[in-house]
Amino acid sequence: MKNAEIELLTGSAGFAHILGSAPRLRLLEQIAYGEYAVEQLVELTGLSVANTSQHLQQLRRAGFVQARRDGKRVLYRLGSGPIVQLLGALDVYAQHQRSELQALSRGDHVEALTREELLERMQEASITVLDVRPAQEFAVGHLPGAINIPFEHLQRRLAELPPHQDIAAYCRGPYCVLSVQAVAALRQHGLHARRLGSGYDEWQAAGLPVVKAA
Repeated sequence: MKNAEIELLTGSAGFAHILGSAPRLRLLEQIAYGEYAVEQLVELTGLSVANTSQHLQQLRRAGFVQARRDGKRVLYRLGSGPIVQLLGALDVYAQHQRSELQALSRGDHVEALTREELLERMQEASITVLDVRPAQEFAVGHLPGAINIPFEHLQRRLAELPPHQDIAAYCRGPYCVLSVQAVAALRQHGLHARRLGSGYDEWQAAGLPVVKAA
């Protein structure tokens, strides 16, 4: 093996070591949706201030995040490069191991809506669009007219959904199991629900209408 190849693999191993931490991945997933101060990230992730600061410094040294000062606060955002794609690939592989995704790949019990079908139903006002992502992600951007009920709150907020209209649930992307779990829970309560086969990220990438924070 050539020296250049060894150096490349060594660098890759170093990046993998930085990403081999659930708290650091959690921070990156949050920062992927906008700029945040340390105190905001503490609230979103449940980490301590000290741990959050320590992990952010490691991510910054590796180039995964950048920082800028805004008055007395330091705001963190993603660094340059295909970081979102890297996080997505890790997420795809991890979720592939889960039984919900394996069932989905066999075509079990959850029929997916295409983007085109959902857009048509939205224009007809014949479907309720349900965003089951965390509220912070919903606030950054969401499908027009969508209702945000994070999956962990779904059981106790079912009354907010119309009982006699179709429901389309979506989350981040095609391998996000939150929408799969949401559809299963809704159907258990007698609601007619389907999932968006792609997700918010793909919807936005396709140039379809979204509502973004000002």
